[in-house]
This record gives sequence, structure tokens and C-alpha cells, in this order.
Amino acid sequence: MTSLTGKVAVVTGGSEGIGLAAAQRLAEAGASVFILGRRQSVLDAAVKEIGADVTAIVADVSSQADLRSAYEAVQAAKGKIDILVANAGVQNREPLGDITEEGVDAQLAINFKGVIWTVQEALPALKDGSSIVLVSSGTAVKGIPNRTVYSATKAAIRSFARTWANELKGRRIRVNVLSPGPILTPGLEAGFADPKVKEAYYTNVIGAVPMGRPGEAHEMGEAVLFLASDASSFMTGADLQADGGFTQV
Repeated sequence: MTSLTGKVAVVTGGSEGIGLAAAQRLAEAGASVFILGRRQSVLDAAVKEIGADVTAIVADVSSQADLRSAYEAVQAAKGKIDILVANAGVQNREPLGDITEEGVDAQLAINFKGVIWTVQEALPALKDGSSIVLVSSGTAVKGIPNRTVYSATKAAIRSFARTWANELKGRRIRVNVLSPGPILTPGLEAGFADPKVKEAYYTNVIGAVPMGRPGEAHEMGEAVLFLASDASSFMTGADLQADGGFTQV
């Protein structure tokens, strides 16, 4: 069993979905986990659900000041960061022709700039030999309609990993990407209020998954644990496609 005893992990967007599953799995493996999110009530619920060594910090990843304050709190409490999971992200589904400036700005602020700030502001606290996991998406390589901006921001994350793996190799910091496929998260299910929307999604998206089902958040938690731990010690700059074959065949 993978042990992270003595390790300190930070997970952005750690209060729901894949981020929550990742935080839970890291905590189960023995890490002291800090989850970052924008809503205190949702963070509090996540802390209760994880029920281990976890601390919630309200922070918006689009704000360098928020992240700086959050990392200062982590350093004051634990003195270091061993694992950083840049998971926070937003998605605006807008087809070409109806893309709005607000939608572009929101996704660039969180998915693009937010990932840069998440890693950059953490550098002073990151221990040499630590692991960074950047959460991208299968849409980075799959042309799914209505996701022009979202897909582009997720493709950028793949590029970040390549560059940062080289820039941080002197400190033996590994940088890898997790690219989930269609994952059944509360956010996804919330969009299924209309049965026709759910039917269309399962036909057009899940129908293209060779394994014939959506993924589960806990499966992504296992993938994050793998990339965060010494089990992946000879991996850096890689993109782990955990997508049921969605982008692979």
C-alpha cells in the first residue's frame, strides 16, 4: 500500500468532484492535506466527508494574493509542501458564434492563469523532490463541440507540464498531467436536470468511451495518488490519460 506519511499535500478545487476524491485518497494514504476552494460552506462539508488530517482554506486560484496567503498558512502549519495538485477549473459551454468575452475571461482566469499562479506561488514552499500534478482533460485532444475555450485552456496545461518539468528538474520536482475522460461528478450530474440532456450526453459522449461507462471520481483519486507518490518516481512531463479509452482508440 502506498504510504504518504509525513507528506504535505495541497489540492486546489479540493472540495468537490475529482479534487475531493484526490484529497480523500491522499489523506487515506497518510498525507496532511490542505484543500483550497472559493466557498467556505462547501469546504466545510468536504472536511467532514474526508474526516482525516485535512485543513480547508478559502482561496481563489485566479488571485495571486489569495494563493500566497494560503501557502503562507500551509508553511506556518507544516513548513513545506510535498505534493501540489492543481485541480481547480471551470467550464463554459459556448459554441463558436456564441462565445462571450465573459466566458473566455472566466476560463482563462481559472484554467490558464490560475494554474500558473498555483504553481508559481507554491515554489518557495515546495520541497526539493516534490510532485506536482496538473489536472487537464481529455477534451484537450478531443474535438468536442461547444468547448472551444475550455479545451484550449486544458491543452495549455499539457504544455505547462513539459516546460516546467525541464525548469524544475534541478530541484528534482516532477510535473505530470492527469487527463480525465468523462467523469461522473456532482457538477456533471447537475447538468442532467433535463432528461433529454442526459440522454444526449450518454449517447454522444459516453457512447464514444470504449469501456462503455463514465469514470468515477474515486478512480481519478487513485490516479492522482499514483502520480503524487513514489510509485511514479520515473515519470515527469507525462500525460496520464485516465479516460476509459475515450481519446485513445
